[in-house]
Amino acid sequence: MSDRELEAELRGRTFRVYAYMLMKGKPSYGVREIQRALGLSSPSVAAYHLTKLERMGLVGKRLGEYYVAREVDVGVLRQFMRLGRLRLPRCAFYATLMTSMLVTYVLVVPQTLSIHNVVALIIGGLSSAFLWFEAFKAWRELLA
Repeated sequence: MSDRELEAELRGRTFRVYAYMLMKGKPSYGVREIQRALGLSSPSVAAYHLTKLERMGLVGKRLGEYYVAREVDVGVLRQFMRLGRLRLPRCAFYATLMTSMLVTYVLVVPQTLSIHNVVALIIGGLSSAFLWFEAFKAWRELLA
């Protein structure tokens, strides 16, 4: 399946199951673990979505356990980058950079009520707030 076809198929609960497996980063998952973690009504619902993912080639099955066979960045997953086992929103890196620059500015530059300081603090504060908001919004979208 192409990425475009996968994106069309990978929606709703099936996407939530796949995203959960990617975000956890464990080597394998049981049906009941998926069912409990995502609050699905029964293990058969979890098994249905895992089987659907297996047919798509995204998940494999070994000894009754499922594992991520292929990683694809579709939908909200495009907003995340992989760092070891973690997946973090791209905006989180920019937010961290902007916030650390703002803190460094406050600590290094003498703070007066000059127009330059006020403007720098406003721009730095608003930029940091906006970037953190976008990072948390990406997390919320992924977990919804």
